[in-house]
Amino acid sequence: MSRSTNRRTFLQETAAIGVGLWAGGGMLPQASASANEKIRFACIGIGGKGDSDSADAGKHGDVVAICDIDDARLENAASKKFPNAKKFNDYRKLFDEMGKSIDAVTVSTPDHHHAFASIAAMKLGKACFTQKPLTHSVSEARLMAVTAREMKVATQMGNQGTAEDALRKAAATIKSGALGKIKEVHVWTNRPVWPQGGPRPKPADSIPETVHWDLWIGPAPFREYAPGYHDFKWRGWWDFGTGALGDMACHTFNMPYMALGLKDPISIEAEHSGHNGDSYPNWSIIKFQFPANAERPAIPVTWYDGGEKPDRELFGEKYANKDLPISGCLVVGEKDTLHAHGDYCNSFDLIGGGTLPNVEFVKSPGHFKEWADAIRGGKPAVSNFSDYSGGLTETILLGNLAVWAGKGPNADGKKIMWDAANLKATNAPEVANIIKRGYRSGWTL
Repeated sequence: MSRSTNRRTFLQETAAIGVGLWAGGGMLPQASASANEKIRFACIGIGGKGDSDSADAGKHGDVVAICDIDDARLENAASKKFPNAKKFNDYRKLFDEMGKSIDAVTVSTPDHHHAFASIAAMKLGKACFTQKPLTHSVSEARLMAVTAREMKVATQMGNQGTAEDALRKAAATIKSGALGKIKEVHVWTNRPVWPQGGPRPKPADSIPETVHWDLWIGPAPFREYAPGYHDFKWRGWWDFGTGALGDMACHTFNMPYMALGLKDPISIEAEHSGHNGDSYPNWSIIKFQFPANAERPAIPVTWYDGGEKPDRELFGEKYANKDLPISGCLVVGEKDTLHAHGDYCNSFDLIGGGTLPNVEFVKSPGHFKEWADAIRGGKPAVSNFSDYSGGLTETILLGNLAVWAGKGPNADGKKIMWDAANLKATNAPEVANIIKRGYRSGWTL
C-alpha cells in the first residue's frame, strides 16, 4: 500500500472515531497534537476569492504550499498567513514537487485554469475544492465529474450558498408541493460589474515585474498583456471567463437546481446585445427548456443579466411601487410563487401570501467544513463534483452556447437543440468550439 493511501486511510479512520463520539453524545473530536495528522493543503490562486479559500484551508489544516502567477501576492500571503508554505508560480511544478506531501488542493484561479489544476490534483488522488463555475466549458464539467467519481476523491465547488439553511429550506419547500405544479422559473443578476461587450484593451508597454503572464494565459490562446485582464476583469472574455452567467448562476440558479433537478435541458436559446466573439455581450436573456422528470412537469427556466429582469407582474403587489430586486429567483407554481432573495437565497417568501409549510432538511456544519469532513471520510459534501456541481455547471454553461449563436446584431437567434448523452448540439455545429475548447500547445487534460 502506498504512503498516500495509508495517509488517506488514517485521515478517514481518525474522522470515523470522532463522528462516532459526536453521534453518541460524547465529546467533540479533538484536533491531533501532531501536525502530520492534519489535512495538508496546497492552495492554487491566493488572490481575490483565493484569499478566503486559502484562509479556510488554514482553519481546517495546514497550508503547506501556495501557488500564484503574481509574486507580490505570493510574498504577501507568505509573510502574513503562511510563512512555512512552499511557494510556486506554476501548479504543474507544485504537483511534481509536492505530490506526495499534500492531501487536498483548493483551486481559485480564472475559469480557464480550473479543469487543468483540478483534474491534475484528482489524478494524483488529492481531494479538490474548485471555485465556481467548476469549469470553463461544458465538456470540462462532464470530465471533472467523471474524474472525481473514478478517483474516489472528496470534492466540492465553491458555491457557498449550497450549505446555507435558507437555500436548503427553500428547495425543500418546493419539493413539498407547497407551490403546486411548477410552471416556470426566472433567475436574474446584476452582473456584469466589469467591462464587457467591447474591444480588447490596448497592450501595455510592459508586463508588471511580479506577473508571470505566460503562466496566467496557460491553456488559452496567447495575447499580449493588458491591464484589462489580470486580476479581475478577465471574466468578460470568452478565452478566460464565462461571462455573467458563469460568474453568478452557480449561486443564483443553485436553489431551483437543487429543488427541481434542472439537468440536461433539451433546448437553449438566447437574445442579447450582441458580441464580437471575443467579449461577452453587455446583457442577455437565456431560456432553457427542461423535459419532465419523475417529480415535475416540463418547465422553462429563464436567465437574465446585465440589468434585464422578469416581468414585473410576476412579483404581484409586493413591488408595485418600488424597484425590483437586483438579483434573485422566482419559482412560479399553480398555487403560489416562491421568491428567493439575493444571489444566495439568504431568505425567501411566498409572493401569493401562502403559509410556508414545515419542512425537513439536512443542516450543514459549514460549506468548507463539509469538504474537510468528507476528506476525513465523512459524507460527501453536497456540492461535490460527481453528484451535484458537475451537473449544475454543465447546465449553466450550456447557456453560453446559445449566447454564442443567439439573437443579436451579429447572430440569428438560433435555438440550440441539445443531446446531453453525446455532449452535442444537434443543429448547431458552430458551437462545437464552445462545448469543447481547444488548448494552447503544451497544455492537455
